[in-house]
Amino acid sequence: MILDFIDQNKSRYEDELKAFLRIPSISTSPEHKGEVRRCAEFVSDELKRIGLQNVGIYETAGHPVVYGERLDGGAGAPTVLFYGHYDVQPVDPLNLWTNPPFEPTIKGDNIYARGSVDDKGQVWLQLKAIEAHLRTNGALPVNVKVMIEGEEEIGSPNLDKFLADHKDLLACDTVLVSDTPMFGYDQPSLCYGLRGLCYMQVEVTGPNRDLHSGFFGGAVANPINALGVMISKLKDEKGKILIDGFYDNVVAITDRERAEFAKLPYDRKAFMADLETDATPGEEGYSELERMWTRPTLDCNGIWGGFQGEGAKTVLPSKAHAKISMRLVPGQSPEEIAKKFEAFIMKIKPAGVKVNVIDLHGGMPAMTPIDSRGMTAARKAMHEVFGKEPFLTREGGSIPIVNSFSSILGAPTVLMGFGLPDQDAHSPNEKMNLNNFHRGIKCGALFFEYMKA
Repeated sequence: MILDFIDQNKSRYEDELKAFLRIPSISTSPEHKGEVRRCAEFVSDELKRIGLQNVGIYETAGHPVVYGERLDGGAGAPTVLFYGHYDVQPVDPLNLWTNPPFEPTIKGDNIYARGSVDDKGQVWLQLKAIEAHLRTNGALPVNVKVMIEGEEEIGSPNLDKFLADHKDLLACDTVLVSDTPMFGYDQPSLCYGLRGLCYMQVEVTGPNRDLHSGFFGGAVANPINALGVMISKLKDEKGKILIDGFYDNVVAITDRERAEFAKLPYDRKAFMADLETDATPGEEGYSELERMWTRPTLDCNGIWGGFQGEGAKTVLPSKAHAKISMRLVPGQSPEEIAKKFEAFIMKIKPAGVKVNVIDLHGGMPAMTPIDSRGMTAARKAMHEVFGKEPFLTREGGSIPIVNSFSSILGAPTVLMGFGLPDQDAHSPNEKMNLNNFHRGIKCGALFFEYMKA
């Protein structure tokens, strides 16, 4: 009955999702602060509309958290806390979008918009799963709490405090998160591990002002050149990160994990063709999946300085900047790696420049037990909807709050995501496959049922 109800409401679900996606809730942009607030109010209104109770918008030092609950299961039933986020990434470069990023557009089986897969589409499908139970059965089979935040895309700087301050309110047995991809369109998978993040900014200053490169070139240090030299010394030609002590305490991939990864229908040639690349350089001795999921990395995400306009300007710049991120694995912490990164940068900086290193934000890596009650319920739900057993995978991205759920709430997390690797989260033309959106609603509904068993 509940699955029939979901099938009968597909068009409505898509129309509602479009309204959610139209709100430009870019959390990192001060200019969009009002829109982020409007999006929180939109989510709060929806929680009330579908029948959740004790709905509230909770203020933080930044953007607010939206909460609601339905404790139909009673004292003896399991409690699930569903977590998601309503904030989205910036849309730059805007010229690469084929449709305006906040005007949702359906093309074929996909809906295109910023936030469609990360994470508004996946938040919406779980809210619709809750709604389906309440509309067809009048109650939920277990206790369900919903917490939707507005700062995930900037590292959730205020959420740990929110968890600690509201520990009793958020008490649960299992946390459910839908913010990860499946392995393939028709192949369900459950993620049990996430990498952490350490995100740094390096500022290099040479002379006290921009100089004529003809008058001063060769006699004064060039910050761009100095920055390039430093970046080149962070990794060797085999992909090994050269920061002193960087690999200390890294937890290595296990034989069991390698065996699970070997089951995956990974097509290296298709991977390369999709990216239009003829090589996949990286840390020597590891496959692409192992590099993306189980090994730490270091990448320069942005670099700027000097003249960047059309034509030529022979300037020797005063400053140069770079943003550098490091994905972390179990055994590493962002605080530890940030200190080691700064120490190494200061060790290798060339003469004639001053260097300032800024720790922008970070998050801990996370692992969840694959035999927990929540994982068992999720595997059963996905198997029923997709008709095949889900693979067990890890994910290269970061959801810092997952570690906090374990350390603060003492609850394991189920990462039951319905995105796809090619759906361009954080990039132009982000999209979500609508078939998997509707499958996700069914999986969510069955997950709550099987959590009761």
